Amino acid sequence: MSAGRKVKQLVNKEGTPMKLSKKILRKQKRRWRIRKRITGTPDRPRLAVHLSNKHIYGQLIDDEAGTTLVYVSTNGKDLKAKNLKANLEGAQTVGEIVAKKAKSAGVETVVFDRSGRLYHGCVKAFADAAREGGLTF
Repeated sequence: MSAGRKVKQLVNKEGTPMKLSKKILRKQKRRWRIRKRITGTPDRPRLAVHLSNKHIYGQLIDDEAGTTLVYVSTNGKDLKAKNLKANLEGAQTVGEIVAKKAKSAGVETVVFDRSGRLYHGCVKAFADAAREGGLTF
C-alpha cells in the first residue's frame, strides 16, 4: 500500500474503529472496488450473491431506486423444506430459482456482483445456474 493513499476505516455504531483481521479488510476493499463500477438499473438490475457459512442468498437489486426486485435464499420459505446448505447444490438451486423469478418479473439481462469473492466454486455454480435459467450477463 502506498503512503499517499487513504484507506477507509470501518467503524461500529458508536463511531469507534473496528479491529478486523487483514483478510476481512481486504475482502471489504474488494467489495468497494467492485461496487464502484457495478450499478443496477431498472432495465439491467444487479444480481448479487452472498454466501454465509450456512446459507446462500441471491437478489436482483435496482440501485437507482434502492429496491430489491427478486430475493431467494436457502433459508427462505420455499427452500427451507429442501434442507439446502451453502454448497454447490444449494448454489445451483438458488441460481435456478432466481432466474425463474427474474423471468417472471420481466428481467432478462443483469449485471453480476460476486461480492468480493473469487469466481470459483459456489459463486460460479450460482452464476452458471442463473445463465442456464435464461439470464444473460
